[in-house]
Amino acid sequence: MHCAIKQNSKTNLRVFLFCRITLTMCMGFGCNAAGVVGCRIIDSPRERLLAILTNSFVPCNGRYPALIAILTMFFIGTSGGTFSSVMSAVLLTGVILLGIAMTFGATKLLSKTVLKGVPSSFTLELPPYRKPQVGRVIVRSVFDRTLFVLGRAMAVAAPAGMIIWLMANVKIGNVSVLNHCAEFLNPMGRLMGLDGVILMAFILGFPANEIVIPIIIMAYMAQGSILEMDSLVEMKQLFIANGWTWVTAVSTMLFSLMHWPCSTTLLTIKKETQSLRWTALAAALPTAAGIVFCILFNGAAKLIMSIF
Repeated sequence: MHCAIKQNSKTNLRVFLFCRITLTMCMGFGCNAAGVVGCRIIDSPRERLLAILTNSFVPCNGRYPALIAILTMFFIGTSGGTFSSVMSAVLLTGVILLGIAMTFGATKLLSKTVLKGVPSSFTLELPPYRKPQVGRVIVRSVFDRTLFVLGRAMAVAAPAGMIIWLMANVKIGNVSVLNHCAEFLNPMGRLMGLDGVILMAFILGFPANEIVIPIIIMAYMAQGSILEMDSLVEMKQLFIANGWTWVTAVSTMLFSLMHWPCSTTLLTIKKETQSLRWTALAAALPTAAGIVFCILFNGAAKLIMSIF
């Protein structure tokens, strides 16, 4: 079966949105690096590049633990129950929809500026049905995808882990290098509604988004290794004791949604595009959006609180 959609502006927009949702978004929800690899089946180089550059606006599995924990602690409550679960799902869905909206917005911005061009037609081919070869699928998936992603993750994770350990354990004047760096970043963090520790945690969380919250806990507790707390109540008390408010919580979620991709994703983008320029743009675009959104939200929140 073969179906071709002719080129025109309205149809092409629908087709491109369909491609973005089915390829980048659905695969990016699991892993942004997998979403980048999945863009290979887009024939147009321009539209493939658009999909790759806007991939990281979709929250991956590494960001969900932080988003869910912050939503639960500051906006839902830790008592549990059906109502809390439903509200948590609703708010998390809202955050995801914001990420999808940002993906569309960034795609439109790029298509009107640095990647301006004529939209291509879209051809959808449905191959004949064949019985799946389970063994072959598993082998090819392991070697072509799983080991590929894990190898790129380890290339950065091992040295990054050593850097985090050194920064947390090497002290200058009884204060760790990590806390010195956090103090240096504090003015910028306050402008964004965060603090220096949170910004430093995002920077050190470059190998994997999952370690951002543990690094924040480690810095607040002045420990020499990454920590996790089993109780959200204790975590909330620790955060509040270090100056967190609902504004800090929302700003942290916004920056978690919109900041540079993880190391594995950036290495994958570099391999797929063969360009340092596009890789740098893939990192700068969501980061700039996150900084602007956090500053605007923090300013608006302070203005509203000063009025009321």
